[in-house]
Amino acid sequence: MSEEAKKFHEEEAIGKTYDWRVVKRLMSYLKPYWKLAAIALVLTFLTNILISLQPFFTKMAIDDYITPKNVDGLWLFAFAFFGLFLFRFIFSYIQEILLNNVGQKVMFDIRTQIYTKLQRQEVAYYDKYPVGRIITRITSDVDALNELFTSGVIDVLGDLVIIFAIVGMMFYLDWKLALISLITIPLLFAATNWFRKQARSGFDKVRTRNAKLNAFLQEYISGAQTVQLFNAERKAQNRFAEINDDYRNANIETIYYYAIFYPLVDFIGA
Repeated sequence: MSEEAKKFHEEEAIGKTYDWRVVKRLMSYLKPYWKLAAIALVLTFLTNILISLQPFFTKMAIDDYITPKNVDGLWLFAFAFFGLFLFRFIFSYIQEILLNNVGQKVMFDIRTQIYTKLQRQEVAYYDKYPVGRIITRITSDVDALNELFTSGVIDVLGDLVIIFAIVGMMFYLDWKLALISLITIPLLFAATNWFRKQARSGFDKVRTRNAKLNAFLQEYISGAQTVQLFNAERKAQNRFAEINDDYRNANIETIYYYAIFYPLVDFIGA
C-alpha cells in the first residue's frame, strides 16, 4: 500500500471513532463553562415549553372566545398570547447569546490545545501528515464541533422537549387517538436509524476528502515553482481534478440520503 493510501485510511479511521467516547471527551471541554451551559439548557427547556403551548392557546381562543363571540375576554387572551411570544423571544435571545458564547470559548480552548500540541510534535510528524490536513483539523473540524455545541445538542434536546410535551397533550385530550397516532413511531425510528448510519458514513467521507483537497492545495501552492520547473502542470491539474471529483461525489452522496429521508418521513407521517 502506498504512503498516500495509508494516510487516507488513517483519515477514514479517525472518522469512525466510537461516538460516545468522543462525546464524553468533548463534554469535558464544557466543564469550565458549565454554569452558562446549564442556564442555556434551562432557557431551551422553557422556550420549547412555550412553543408547545401555542397550539393549546389557539384552541382555547377559538373554543372559548371566538366561537362564543366573547370579545372582552378575547382582548385579555390576546394580551396573554402576546406575553407568551414575548417571553419566548426573550428566552430564545438569551439562550442564543449564551450558547454562542460558550461555543466560542470552547472552540478557543480546543484550537489552543491543538496548536500547543502541534508545537511539541517532532519533525517526522510533519513529514507524515501534509500541512493542509493539519490546517483542516484546526479550522474546518473545529468549526464542525462549534456547530455541535451551539446547534446540534441543543436542537436535539429542544426537539425532545417538544415531542414529549405534544405526546403528553395528545394523551390528555384523547388517549385512544394518541395511541393510533403513535403506530408510526417504529417506522420513523427505523428510517431515522438508517439515515443516521448512512449520513454519518457520508459526512466522514466529505470530511476526509476535504482534508485531502486542502492538503493538495497547500502542497501545490507552496511548491508551485517546482511544478513549473519540471513542467508538471498537466499532471498536477489531473490530480486536482481527481481529488476535487472525489470531494464533489462525497457531497452528492450525502444529498441523496437527505433526498430519501425527508420525503420518507413525510410519507410515514401522512
